[in-house]
Amino acid sequence: MEWWNHPAVQSALAPFLVALMVAFLLDRIRLSGLAILAGFCTVVYLVADFNFESLTVTRKIILTGIVTGAIAPVLASFPSPWRMVRYLLGAGAAVAALWIFWPILIQKQLMESLMLGTGLVLFVTWQVVVTDGLYSQPIRAGAAGMGMGIGVGFSALLGASASLSQLGLAIGAASGAYLCLQFIQNKPLSCGRTFTLPVSLLPALLASAALVLAKLPWYCLPALALIPLAAYLPIMRTRSCRIQIIVFSLMTMLVAVAATSLAWYAEGVVLW
Repeated sequence: MEWWNHPAVQSALAPFLVALMVAFLLDRIRLSGLAILAGFCTVVYLVADFNFESLTVTRKIILTGIVTGAIAPVLASFPSPWRMVRYLLGAGAAVAALWIFWPILIQKQLMESLMLGTGLVLFVTWQVVVTDGLYSQPIRAGAAGMGMGIGVGFSALLGASASLSQLGLAIGAASGAYLCLQFIQNKPLSCGRTFTLPVSLLPALLASAALVLAKLPWYCLPALALIPLAAYLPIMRTRSCRIQIIVFSLMTMLVAVAATSLAWYAEGVVLW
């Protein structure tokens, strides 16, 4: 069973299979979006050793992910077009970012703390608010989630944080499973904020943690912020579900590769 302890199995294959099963089983009750949290929690169970004894930054992020799993189905009861929900999510994301990173921010000089804290809050809020606009578009949302998860996962790995990388890659793998099931069935799954909230908030927090705790360069965050925008491009509206999945996945992955390349370049690796 040594293969089960391989990082690729724990951070990619296991969350992919769990998310695929959860998406299939819960689609009939329109909660297939919980596949993201199922895949994320799979990696937490396998590698993160989560407990409440000492709430480090990583454990706070995991706890935030668990809380979103409880909140997201409640949000589904609100009228979906109600924009106030989006603003509330943005405010909640900002508060979560401050709660998670506050112990680190207060240890820095005032100006450095203000600049870093403002940047992190804006980045996390942006990712949540922008991705929330895809709550009714499961293909675009799935592609955005896969791009963000993989982009954050590999960027964190290059930034010398294996644990954050595994958590990020799990979100990318779970989003890939969500897209894969739509590709097989050739029809969209249910989406909603049960999908878009965790798939935007968790990668944003993980990328922020890689910046604060590891060696991820700051300019990777603006690049990662472009990933959900790639899913907004007004194309492929009349094409089949499978063609849309291929096209939007390629688009978001291209942006993710660009963001990862910046982290790679920062490590002094010659790319061309």
